[in-house]
Amino acid sequence: MHIIDTIFFGIYPYLATAIFFLGSLIRYDREQYTWKTGSSQMLSSKNFRIASVLFHVGIIAILLGHFAGLVLPWEIWHALGISLAAKQVIAMGVGGFFGILCFIGLSMLVYRRLFDPRIRANSSLMDTGILLLIYLQLIIGMLTIVISTGHMDGSVMYNLMSWSRYTLTFRPAEAVEYISSVHWLYKMHVTLGITLFVLFPFSRLVHIWSVPVQYVLRSYQVVRQR
Repeated sequence: MHIIDTIFFGIYPYLATAIFFLGSLIRYDREQYTWKTGSSQMLSSKNFRIASVLFHVGIIAILLGHFAGLVLPWEIWHALGISLAAKQVIAMGVGGFFGILCFIGLSMLVYRRLFDPRIRANSSLMDTGILLLIYLQLIIGMLTIVISTGHMDGSVMYNLMSWSRYTLTFRPAEAVEYISSVHWLYKMHVTLGITLFVLFPFSRLVHIWSVPVQYVLRSYQVVRQR
C-alpha cells in the first residue's frame, strides 16, 4: 500500500503538474483555434443559463475553498483564532452549500449533454468524459463531508493540509506519510483532482486560462457612435 501511495501522492502530482503546464503551453502555441469553451448554448438554450450559473458559482467557490483549506498554512488559521476543528466545520458547511448548488447545475448540464440529441451529436468524447469526471469528483467530494462527521477534531484535515504543504515544498516522502492513513474516499478525491490537471490541456477546460479578468476590472467603457 505504501508503494501505491508513493506513486499516486508522491510522484503523480509532479507528473500531472508538468503535463498541465507544458500541455497547455504546447496547445496554445500549436492549436489556438481549439482554445475555446465550445459553448453549446446556440444549439439548445433551454435551462442553460440557470444551469451554467449554478455550476460556475458553485465550482468557483469550491475551488477557492480548496485553496484556502489546503494551500494556506494552518498557522494562518491559528493566528486568526480558528482551530482545526472549527475550520473543519466551516469547510463542511460552506463546501456543502456550494457543493449542492454545483451539483444541481452540473446535473442539469450532464443531463443536457447526454440526452439532448443536438448537444450529444456535437459533443466529442473528451467533452462528455471531462464533464462526467467532474461530476464524479463532485459526488465524491460531497461524500467526504459525510465521512468527515466521524472525525470532527480536524485531524484528517491537518493530514491533508500537511500533504499539500509538503508536496508544494517538494518533500514527497513526508507528504505521503501524512496522506497514507486517511480514508480511501479522500484518496480517491485527491487522485481524481490530480487527474483533472492531467486532462486539462486536452479538453475545453483550457478556457480557464483565458478568463476575462481585464474585462471585469476595466475602469472605462468604449462607446462607438455612428
